[in-house]
Amino acid sequence: MALYVMKFGGSSVGDTERMQRVARRIIEKQQEGNQVVVVVSAMGDTTDDLIDQAKLLSKEPPAREMDMLMTTGEQISIAMLSIALQAMGAQAVSYTGWQAGFRTEAVHGKARITDIQPERVLKSLEAGNIVIVAGFQGMTEEGEITTFGRGGSDTTAVALAAATHADCCEIYTDVDGIYSTDPRIVKNARKLNEISYDEMLELANLGAAVLHPRAVEYAKLHQVRLVVRSSFNNNEGTVVKEEVKMEQGVVVSGIAYDKNVARISILGVSHVPGVLAKVFGSLAESKIDVDIIVQSGVQDGKADFSFTVALSDCDKALKVLEQIRGALPYDKVTSEEGLVKVSIVGAGMVSHPGVAAQMFEVISKQGVNIVMVSTSEIKVSCVIDGSKLNEVITALHSAYGLDTENTAFVGGPQDRR
Repeated sequence: MALYVMKFGGSSVGDTERMQRVARRIIEKQQEGNQVVVVVSAMGDTTDDLIDQAKLLSKEPPAREMDMLMTTGEQISIAMLSIALQAMGAQAVSYTGWQAGFRTEAVHGKARITDIQPERVLKSLEAGNIVIVAGFQGMTEEGEITTFGRGGSDTTAVALAAATHADCCEIYTDVDGIYSTDPRIVKNARKLNEISYDEMLELANLGAAVLHPRAVEYAKLHQVRLVVRSSFNNNEGTVVKEEVKMEQGVVVSGIAYDKNVARISILGVSHVPGVLAKVFGSLAESKIDVDIIVQSGVQDGKADFSFTVALSDCDKALKVLEQIRGALPYDKVTSEEGLVKVSIVGAGMVSHPGVAAQMFEVISKQGVNIVMVSTSEIKVSCVIDGSKLNEVITALHSAYGLDTENTAFVGGPQDRR
């Protein structure tokens, strides 16, 4: 008897009709002779609605109370799905994240899992139940409720699959699998049969919204067989695994983009040891992730440097910089929005020079300036003005031969949480 973890996103359980369709699919999986654990997100736009309501009461709702609020969306989903399954004659039980054994660090909104104690889940499976677990949530050792951030239900599913030694973790979403780029932008983007953990992790970190980065990290660390497939049909999905066969001649495998980008520049900072440590240490203490960092030349003993953060963290980062101005004098701080990070990814880039130069040329032909650049062995990222995003992605997709049948991968539309 195989054990499957099946994760369904918010659009997959967006209303009672879809909930019933999901329930039938789950029962089919069990009737094939499998044990089944199901992880679900909040129904449809429930989470966004809850956030909007909270912001009517406060411009900056307390993080602890927001976690208390947002976890209710998943609790509604697990109860509704359990009711639907039982109405169809199945034996089912629902658990919150903490009831299922998820323990986390004491960070609200972006908590990381520290331990999973799945004994209750395993006992329920042994009793013949379909077990339904709320995604995106856990509890600290002190009993505080926490959430994992957007896309966190993917992480719940993969981590639970690892803890229970599941045979497969299936992520059901609103697309058929992983695509060469966002098919809403490039109509001839193609679905991949398989991709590697490393490439998928790079893409997920770069904005490909089909899988949460931490979910891919867990899958790679614990060698979880991970499949991304549609909840609306029975088509074969995309398998994420350790190694995949490289198509001959394929250098760039896919294109990702991230609109959640802001650039912050600190101008006129004394060029002395410890400046960068002070700035980025302070940002880290406030749980603000920094991406690309660029320092310009030194003039009259002062330097300028810029870095990118998530657009949602921009105001918070500016406040941190203002707080440290007494200890770290600078002339001024500026911020810029309306930017997007476009990235090309592919394992074949390691042995092929000129890939980045080609990307720069393609972008320039679209009349777009490159603001910042970041590279690694298997990716090149460019921060650009977001006004011509679609044109840039379409041009890059063609330039690297991804319009042909040799297309490899990347993420499609979102079904997050």
